[in-house]
Amino acid sequence: MTKHVVFIHGLWIHSAAWKPWQDLFEQKGYTTVAPGWPGDLDTVEATRANPDGLNDQGIAEICHHYADIIEGFDEKPIVVGHSFGGLIAQELLANDLVAAAVAIDPAPIKGVKVLPFSQLKSGFPVLGNPANKSRTVSLNVKQFKYAFGNVLSDEESNALHAAWTIPGPGRPLFEDAAANFVRNSPAEVDTHTAVRGPLLLTSGTEDHTVPKVVTVEVSKLYADNTASVTEYHEYEGKGHSLTLDAGWREVADDVLAWLAAKGF
Repeated sequence: MTKHVVFIHGLWIHSAAWKPWQDLFEQKGYTTVAPGWPGDLDTVEATRANPDGLNDQGIAEICHHYADIIEGFDEKPIVVGHSFGGLIAQELLANDLVAAAVAIDPAPIKGVKVLPFSQLKSGFPVLGNPANKSRTVSLNVKQFKYAFGNVLSDEESNALHAAWTIPGPGRPLFEDAAANFVRNSPAEVDTHTAVRGPLLLTSGTEDHTVPKVVTVEVSKLYADNTASVTEYHEYEGKGHSLTLDAGWREVADDVLAWLAAKGF
């Protein structure tokens, strides 16, 4: 079984934030990579200084970017994605490009009908202005605190904001918001018939950006696919920062245990 792992970050977070996960997984015998989205630069500072490469990058472009990277592997890797990275992970898995996927507090796929207020508020810095569809948008400290750090102290939330945030392209949020009204939406995933490797969906019960009710509904979309394994795990009291904050190790250890149980 493959021991290669590809980590995929979400909107507003640089791929370098996966470094503690990579170190842990490599200690357990995996090889890892954490490529940025198309347009990301090598460091947080460089991407902040010149984010224009992210302008107009949408879900399809990001999926193709990771599919191209995966083509270079000698066997299908495992993919672990957070937030929009979790949506991308599901797309890659449904297309049988990866051996297994973990989607941590994933952005909703097409078919999810619920739209909690906190999700709307978290996305408003982008969705509040239609011009943001083709450009990048940054979260300020207060916006990050609401969307990511709502269960953290101000000190920890502000430190994570300073360390890892980058401008994010607006297009994926607009595409996701309109998914249920668009034919052939890039946020559509074959949840019903795809014969694929195992999928783990997780949710933090206090997540504002992707509330628990959203991920529960995603898991229900997979319920009739009896040919493939889909499992759901919940983290009591955790928010959207669960891959970044001081409690990240609990989540990472659970992912490792799940992979081991699946034979990876």
